[in-house]
Amino acid sequence: MPILPRWVLLGLCMAVPVRQAAEGHFPPPCDSEIYCTGELLRQVQLAKLFADDKHFVDMPLRESPEVVLEHFQQLVNTTPGGALSKQQLAEFVASHFSPPGQELEPWEPPDWTSSPQILNRISDPKLQSWALELNAKWKQLGRKISAEVKISPERYSLMYVPNPLIVPGGRFIEYYYWDSFWVIEGLLLSDMVATARGMIQNFLYLVDKFGHIPNGGRIYYERRSQPPFLTLMVESYLKQTNDTAFLRGNIHLLEAEYQFWQEQRAVRVTTGGKEYLLNRYNVRVGEPRPESYSTDMELAVGMDEEAQQNLWAELKGAAESGWDFSSRWFLPGPPPLPATRKDTQTSAVVPVDLNAILCRVEQLLASFYKALGNNEKANRFQAAHEYRAAAVQAVLWNEKAGVWLDYNLARRRHSEAFYPSNLTPLWAECSVEPAAAERALLYLEKSSALSYTNGIPTSLASTGEQWDLPNAWAPLQYLVIAGLAKSSSPRARNLAFTLAQNWVRTNLVVYEKYHAMFEKYNVEGDGRPGSGGEYEVQQGFGWTNGVIFELLDIYGDRLNATGSSVYSSGD
Repeated sequence: MPILPRWVLLGLCMAVPVRQAAEGHFPPPCDSEIYCTGELLRQVQLAKLFADDKHFVDMPLRESPEVVLEHFQQLVNTTPGGALSKQQLAEFVASHFSPPGQELEPWEPPDWTSSPQILNRISDPKLQSWALELNAKWKQLGRKISAEVKISPERYSLMYVPNPLIVPGGRFIEYYYWDSFWVIEGLLLSDMVATARGMIQNFLYLVDKFGHIPNGGRIYYERRSQPPFLTLMVESYLKQTNDTAFLRGNIHLLEAEYQFWQEQRAVRVTTGGKEYLLNRYNVRVGEPRPESYSTDMELAVGMDEEAQQNLWAELKGAAESGWDFSSRWFLPGPPPLPATRKDTQTSAVVPVDLNAILCRVEQLLASFYKALGNNEKANRFQAAHEYRAAAVQAVLWNEKAGVWLDYNLARRRHSEAFYPSNLTPLWAECSVEPAAAERALLYLEKSSALSYTNGIPTSLASTGEQWDLPNAWAPLQYLVIAGLAKSSSPRARNLAFTLAQNWVRTNLVVYEKYHAMFEKYNVEGDGRPGSGGEYEVQQGFGWTNGVIFELLDIYGDRLNATGSSVYSSGD
């Protein structure tokens, strides 16, 4: 096993054990006494003035926060008991707040083209026509942040970034971190290099400002991040442009984001008598999520204050993972009680996919520094990459299952449940197991995951949460398909194509039925949008569009619109 570099050892010293991390002071999601904490937020959200809690915390202020809070306090002081009626709250909000979304102006990307080159790589006429329609959706999802947000940021929950962007769609009217990776992939394949570069520059701007990239473009997301894809965004941009000057001017920010994960999200794991440093999602931030305030309050009813704060922190950790919510983060209760969202303990899990992503980040940073002639840093990141690959093998590989599995720190054992994320080291090229692809293929064949022809389910547990059965999500399909496609195994590559064909067909069938793309899909039945979770399924949809473009780029000469592909394990 490679020697642990000194700078990684420093991160090891700063990593906090699970028990210690769960104790102590919990800061609020942000410092705003309107959008993140305080009596105004509490009363409005618990009154449920709006069907979606996100509506209120996305509303701009008509006056300064100080004036709004002063007026609210005056109203409270003149109300017996201080609890305002729903009508009083509705009138107050209407007079002091503007409707959400006005701070984001529609924007048509100037580099949009009606005939991107990818169309020439698509053989099926129906798929080619569909790709044309998806390409037009970039114009529908384009947004530019109003200059007022930069001039008076205190009146908005929206966090300013300098360049226009593509949003996911639906209730998600601002930018989101890991969504944007697949959006950028789709933009680059649509020949929209300038728009993609601008979005990457926005994220670099956020790293420079916060030291990390927040979950999304609202201040209530400030103290949690999402899967760290920034370095991979830059890789995709460089492949298309070979813009070495851009890399040279920004690589320090890529390294800064990596250091955030090493300093704030690292954890020590001991197995086989050796200690390893890996990463987890771990947001030590209290109070209910502002965008889901009433839901979080209701979930914590009956708990003491410490248990409430711990639960709310763990829910934010699940949001940081991007999998909000899933049985993947539930710590099972004693039989026969089933685990629910109330049992979320995200920080107790060392996730396969997060460590696979960081493994890829380390490999890329090593190659970037080498290309820039900085051999000292190139060697350091190469050593970190080799160390992590060995640590992933030692801690996360399960020999019996023949695949990588999340490690539960509280129980000191692997989670045996199926998740597509279990295969992400193949995509990340973070494996020291020679037969990993063949073993992973057998793992898939033995599971029931391949019995669903509409896509790979997010889990095999039906909990009502959106990151569980029966939902399938575009990013997870791509990570599995891309990992299998990289294999030297013909059987693995055959399965990759089968999965790609089935996912494209599922998306197309639903598109023809609803004339829309969705954030998630149901793997059961004859093709319909996904469901479950905290809100209705959303249309748009940025990352779904991006993944379709990626699959059309890889398999456009083979994919067809007329039927599904049947995988045979004997092929």
